[in-house]
Amino acid sequence: MTRRQILAAPAAFAATPAPPVVNAAEHAWVTHDPRFPIRPELSVCPTGLPKYDYSGEQILADMKSYNVDHVVISHVCYYGRDNTYPAHVLKTHPGKFAAIGLLVGHRLHSPGDKENPARLEKLVREDGFIGLRLSPIYDAATRWFDDPVCYPLWKKAEELGCTFNIFLAPHQVGQVAKMAERFPGVNIVIDHIAMIDIAKPDSEGFGPLLDLAKFPNVYVRTSLHNPSKTRQLPFRDVWPFLRRLYDRYGGKRLVYANFYELLIMKELIPFFTAEDKEWILGRTAHRLYKFGRKA
Repeated sequence: MTRRQILAAPAAFAATPAPPVVNAAEHAWVTHDPRFPIRPELSVCPTGLPKYDYSGEQILADMKSYNVDHVVISHVCYYGRDNTYPAHVLKTHPGKFAAIGLLVGHRLHSPGDKENPARLEKLVREDGFIGLRLSPIYDAATRWFDDPVCYPLWKKAEELGCTFNIFLAPHQVGQVAKMAERFPGVNIVIDHIAMIDIAKPDSEGFGPLLDLAKFPNVYVRTSLHNPSKTRQLPFRDVWPFLRRLYDRYGGKRLVYANFYELLIMKELIPFFTAEDKEWILGRTAHRLYKFGRKA
């Protein structure tokens, strides 16, 4: 190595950007802004409406506190199919947020509504969203998620390069396999580890979730608090299941979410490699939710 190369090495190292840290799911809402009213008749969860705010600006403050670069807004159930508030946050704070909206499902537009593909296209092209959250968990006794009536919506999502977050019950995991295989151009993120019951045998949800790893467009969000039985930080009872997900999917197909789980994923989980941790904490979500895309 020449003297010039030696002198240049520290500068080159300093210029290497740190890998992004992306919180892959937070809800955002305001309760007293007349521009963004919460209307019970539209709400997916009309009996549990909030009494306090968690605004985009509050999320930005938390991002600064936790040294998080980006946040994915998972549109909250309070607003139902009115996606105005996350659209506002995206436009007010460009580059900081991505958003997945609510359009189809329980108390939303009917899965068979022929306008759904056009609604999705507007949400993506005009409002800047990256995709949708679909929640068949709220229709546990009705099978619609992989019904052919939804194929036009998924086809449009494939054309647009969307990411769909799926919030579902363990017995519904098999429906994802059919859609993942039929529409490989749609990235699918399984929310909340499919709400598995860690006290039950693999056949009742976790096994099929592991089997979904054969589809390269399926990812898992690692939120540990939902499957936990103890509900005690740092949710050690879920760690063996996280290890099995990690072994099957690999670090590049897991994404973390929620500020209060950042320290767990970053500092406490003992089995992630350093490189895989970078993917789990942000690199994968940065790509899935297209933070690097040009406006």
